[in-house]
Amino acid sequence: MAATTIPLSLPHLFLLFLFVLAVSWPTGNALRLFACDPRNAAVKDLPFCKINLPIADRVRDLIGRLTLKEKLGLLVNNATAVPRLGLVEYEWWSEALHGVSNVGPGTRFGGDFSGATAFPQVITTAASFNASLWEEIGRVVSDEARAMYNGGWAGLTYWSPNVNIFRDPRWGRGQETPGEDPIVAGEYAARYVRGLQGNLPGDRLKVAACCKHYTAYDLDNWSGVDRFHFNAKVSRQEMVDTFEVPFRQCVMQGNVASVMCSYNQVNGIPTCADPRLLKDTIRGAWRLNGYYFWFCIIAFEFIPSLACFAFYVFNIVSPNRYIVSDCDSVGVFYDNQHYTATPEEAAADAIKAGLDLDCGPFLAVHTQGAVERGLLKENDINSALVNTLTVQMRLGMFDGDSAAQPFGNLGPRDVCTPANQELALEAARQGIVLLKNHGPSLPLSPRRHRTVAVIGPNSDVTVTMIGNYAGIACGYTTPLQGIGRYTKTIHQPGCPNVNCKNAHHFGDAINAARQADATVLVMGLDQSIEAEFKDREGLLLPGYQQELVSKVAAASKGPIILVLMSGGPIDVSFAEHDPRVGAILWAGYPGQAGGTAIADVLFGTHNPGGKLPMTWYTQDYLSKVPMTTMDMRSNLARGYPGRTYRFYKGPVVYPFGHGFSYSNFIQTLASGPAIFTVPVDGRHKNTTISTNAIRVTHAKCGRLSLGLQVDVRNAGSKDGSHTLLVYSTPPVGHWGPHKQLVAFKKVQVPAGTQLRVPINIHVCKFLSVVDRSGIRRIPMGQHSLHIGDVKHLLSLQSTLGVIKS
Repeated sequence: MAATTIPLSLPHLFLLFLFVLAVSWPTGNALRLFACDPRNAAVKDLPFCKINLPIADRVRDLIGRLTLKEKLGLLVNNATAVPRLGLVEYEWWSEALHGVSNVGPGTRFGGDFSGATAFPQVITTAASFNASLWEEIGRVVSDEARAMYNGGWAGLTYWSPNVNIFRDPRWGRGQETPGEDPIVAGEYAARYVRGLQGNLPGDRLKVAACCKHYTAYDLDNWSGVDRFHFNAKVSRQEMVDTFEVPFRQCVMQGNVASVMCSYNQVNGIPTCADPRLLKDTIRGAWRLNGYYFWFCIIAFEFIPSLACFAFYVFNIVSPNRYIVSDCDSVGVFYDNQHYTATPEEAAADAIKAGLDLDCGPFLAVHTQGAVERGLLKENDINSALVNTLTVQMRLGMFDGDSAAQPFGNLGPRDVCTPANQELALEAARQGIVLLKNHGPSLPLSPRRHRTVAVIGPNSDVTVTMIGNYAGIACGYTTPLQGIGRYTKTIHQPGCPNVNCKNAHHFGDAINAARQADATVLVMGLDQSIEAEFKDREGLLLPGYQQELVSKVAAASKGPIILVLMSGGPIDVSFAEHDPRVGAILWAGYPGQAGGTAIADVLFGTHNPGGKLPMTWYTQDYLSKVPMTTMDMRSNLARGYPGRTYRFYKGPVVYPFGHGFSYSNFIQTLASGPAIFTVPVDGRHKNTTISTNAIRVTHAKCGRLSLGLQVDVRNAGSKDGSHTLLVYSTPPVGHWGPHKQLVAFKKVQVPAGTQLRVPINIHVCKFLSVVDRSGIRRIPMGQHSLHIGDVKHLLSLQSTLGVIKS
């Protein structure tokens, strides 16, 4: 969702719109204007400015005062001012994927805000498998965002996180996601959103987050197919089992303030024009909007206004939240996909499907025509504005000067603080994955390795470390600088950049390796290889990088350590099988402190504990899986191997969840039930249970969890963190994956000690499978739980007994 990736076939109007945003959006002003200014006598006593009234009342009052023309100006991201009511212009589009970013026009750096803390890219942070870390990063990012808002340099609506599934290893935006597992992605979504939004009382928001891009979006530009024209053909089973999971959790557990629909079509319908996706699923099944709130708004024509106040007092009003389009998605499905015959029909389809806000000018230009042609009613527009204005009021944007509100004290001193930057460093350390450690070759020792050759195109990079959708970092420590804090270095990049198109400079790198006591090669990718609108062609190291690694390894007199920066997986089978390459680290894109984190792991100051959040496939895998094929499950009859660890059983370079430590952690199951009974709702006791699997909707789910007690012993000499990964394999003959992660937990275990870790597994959520019709069911019978090498058999039975199919 970046302005630089708008297709050339879009109307020139949108390009002009972006230019106007770039040159006219405020560049920061401590005297920023705000709505409901108490000094404005014309508006200060109007009901929508009364903070003691329920938000529902205030929103209704404001909408009732707006003209149709004024309403149209509020349907787009650069919402126009309404001076007669004291409403100021507002830019909705800001980004905070892994730190406050200036990708969207709503945020700028300058003045007292020259940068913000640049945390590791999401795929790296996901490798920590540390849910509390994810939430803490969100909290710090929202502190910095609020500080910049108070200073007039940023907005309060951040279109982050990206929780799409990293379905295909070539996807250029996979780096932005929490990986390939839907449960991990869902937990990341909920925790990061909670951190951003603040978990405040009374449905108030610190900032408003947005889970994107809904749905089945994981292709940007591959083999002549781009996201603006792609029709993702997805079965109901795959939609419920994989693609919807993180979004559902983001809405229902994270209580996210908004959801963004994507560019692509799903089964022939643009996502931003599909009422089944927006109205029926997000708003209906997942309750993005509160039913009582809508009852209150509709019933105002028939009942006294006291009714809304009663709903508010008894705390049964759920806050409304909004749905936004990816930037100019409405224009895309009209101009590029030719989904409607006229632009007015496109505007009407989007709003009636449930879209509230258009990132782009399309709705501002064409919605009035849709009303005039009878395709839309003004009340449809009102419904959209209820959702956006409610979020703004929950943010306090109609409560007067932000300086007098909660978080009004945040300012420049709260951005790039030592504590914030230390958290960025700790996140990078926790996200680094030790893929190989033969010998062991790591950790290095400053006493034994007095001189280290630092080689490779990523050995002294800065911006590369923060990936995409980043802002301006507080500062950087490169790998070369980080290693230089431990020992003397000899630096030779070997290649000028990651494309590494020739071997002209290999000689200097080889000579450096011959002189040094150890050699660290920092190789991999950057945004020239994988990025938004740039999917990868293959999984091998680009250009001559592999040859550089092999030649340096052959010449080095000391241990060879390969460090990889990338968002997606890389086929480094050659290095895994080369005994001269003693160790391999994956650092992802480790953020502003990446060089320090890498050095801390190399020299043993930090004991690595990261695990891969995605499968590392071999290059050969790609020939069997076109990016355009959305199926997750394998189909051996047509030679389709399936996708992700859940459904693919073929050879890999490294599996999902792989990662070593400098310690030896031993896991044993202390206790766990052998039999667990699933109660069936009395209303369904006479129902037929097909194939001996109970529909989740027929079970008494509630807090139906089974508990395990796992002992983790650190048998090594170093304190370290360990990630417990609990997998389940359902009974044979059902429709589920061959294994599924059902729980994970990060624990810190001092050397020589043992820790008992409780694990709770929600039966309905995590031991269920999805049948071919898209119905989630709990299979009765024997489930196999796996925790490392430990296997535990669990028999599920229902209160109805075992029903034969």
